[in-house]
Amino acid sequence: MIVVTGAAGFIASCLVNKLNNKGINQIIIVDDFSNNLKNKNIKNKSYVEKVERNVFFKWLKENHKKVDFIFHLGARTDTTEFDKSVFDKLNLNYTKQMWNTCVEYDLPLVYASSAATYGNGEYGYNDSHDIIYKLNPLNLYGESKNEFDKWALKQKKQPYFWAGLKFFNVYGPNEYHKARMASVVFHAYNQIKNTGKVKLFRSHNPEFEDGKQLRDFVYVKDVINVCYFFMLHKKNSGLYNIGTGKASTFLDLAKATFKAVNKKENICFIDTPLDIRDKYQYFTEANIKKLRSIGYNIPFYSLENGIQDYIQGYLMEDGYY
Repeated sequence: MIVVTGAAGFIASCLVNKLNNKGINQIIIVDDFSNNLKNKNIKNKSYVEKVERNVFFKWLKENHKKVDFIFHLGARTDTTEFDKSVFDKLNLNYTKQMWNTCVEYDLPLVYASSAATYGNGEYGYNDSHDIIYKLNPLNLYGESKNEFDKWALKQKKQPYFWAGLKFFNVYGPNEYHKARMASVVFHAYNQIKNTGKVKLFRSHNPEFEDGKQLRDFVYVKDVINVCYFFMLHKKNSGLYNIGTGKASTFLDLAKATFKAVNKKENICFIDTPLDIRDKYQYFTEANIKKLRSIGYNIPFYSLENGIQDYIQGYLMEDGYY
């Protein structure tokens, strides 16, 4: 059986569907299932048992011999959360317990890290283990992910296979519940639908023109393809960037969104909210040489193709993956 934590969430629910499409139904889904909007992500998915997050380790103690692989994708991902204790509990300590349990029961583990660990990118976006201890994340979410990465690298006892996946700016189906934390593509589509225009954040950095801020936007279908690859690969443990390797501007994103809905471009700029302005990343771009070097050779969606698939295949129909 395969365990997927955070299973009602964005990326993990798409992974469950990917597994189902591969004929894998022996899945244990784990989450806090109290959010009814999130729970729509797991409707029509095939799995054998639903386990609440707070009793999962008790369940695993009783059932670990049946488990073949663990995807730990559950986390608090709100970059505007300022209560450190929330991240300590859910992102750091829970993941440490997951790691130690996988060591104890000899289980392979893939867990979600984040490109938020790179902060302003002063050390680049290279997933070399050498720079992990130097990184300065810009928010508590990024700190929590980096603290775990640092902890994992120091451990003498490790799962026989493990991978920490540094997700860049993921967008795609099943993010309806994420509200403010949903992708820019999601918000751009809904702005066009409701107002006919897209509002982008103005640049507050003289090195970047308005709308020319750059991010590595990666389609969720690519992310889950990488997850599936690691489930089969089970070697070359370590940290890996998961992005396209090509940064795009927010203007590129907005234009692709207008094209996908077949409407005339109408783009304006607003000030970046004060609560995130000093923590705003102006450039991210994944170095994916390490991922390619271990044999992952599937091409990534271009931004335009990913947005077209997302909007026309899902958002226009209020559909789920």
